Amino acid sequence: MAKESRPRKLSVYLYIPNIIGYIRVLMNCFAFYICSSNKKLFSVLYFVSFVCDALDGWFARKFNQVSTFGAVLDMVTDRISTACLLVILSQVYRPGLVFLSLLALDIASHWFQMYSTFLAGKASHKDVKDSTNWLFKAYYGNRMFMGYCCVACELLYITLFLLAKNQNENLTKVVVEAAKQNSALAVLLVLLLVGWAIKQAVNFIQMKTAADLCVDYDINKKHKA
Repeated sequence: MAKESRPRKLSVYLYIPNIIGYIRVLMNCFAFYICSSNKKLFSVLYFVSFVCDALDGWFARKFNQVSTFGAVLDMVTDRISTACLLVILSQVYRPGLVFLSLLALDIASHWFQMYSTFLAGKASHKDVKDSTNWLFKAYYGNRMFMGYCCVACELLYITLFLLAKNQNENLTKVVVEAAKQNSALAVLLVLLLVGWAIKQAVNFIQMKTAADLCVDYDINKKHKA
C-alpha cells in the first residue's frame, strides 16, 4: 500500500478552516476600525466573526483539516478580539477595572490551560476528562453547554457596548435602566448574565487547575532529578 503523501507547509496554511481564520482576523480589524463611528456594523461584524469560530471547527472535522496551527490561530483570534472589546468597555463604563479584570482572567486562564496541555502531552486544551471538577468537565464535555456560555458572554459584551451612549457611564445604572424600559431586554440580560457568570467561573477553575498541573510538573521533575 502506498504511503499517504505528507502535506506541504503551504497546504496547511491554506486549509479551509485556516482561511476562515484569516477572514476572521480581517473582519475584526475592520470592525474595531469603525467601532466608534458605526456601533451597529461593528456589532454585526464582531458577532459574525465569533460565529465563524464554530464554522472553522466544523470544516476542520469535515475535511480532516485539523491542525495545531489552526487551533492556535483560533484561540489567539478569540482572545485578542475579546480583549479589545473589553478594553473599549473599560473606557466606556465606570468602574473600568471590572472589564480589565475580566480581560486578565480570560488571558491568564487560557494561557495556563494551553501551557499545561502541552506539559501533559495532550492534543487539545479541551481534553479535561481527568479533571475532578464537574463544572469544568461539563463545560468542555458538552458542546451545547459550552456554546451557550460563550455566546452569552460575547453577546453580553456587545449589548453593553450598544447600550452605552456616552463615555464614563455607570455600568449598574445603564443595565438597570435598560431592563426597566424593555422587559424582553431584561429577560435577555438575565439569560446572558447566567451564561457569562458560568464562563467566568470556568475560567477561574481552568486557571487554578492548570496552575496546579504546572506545579505538579515541577515537583515531579525535581523528584526525578
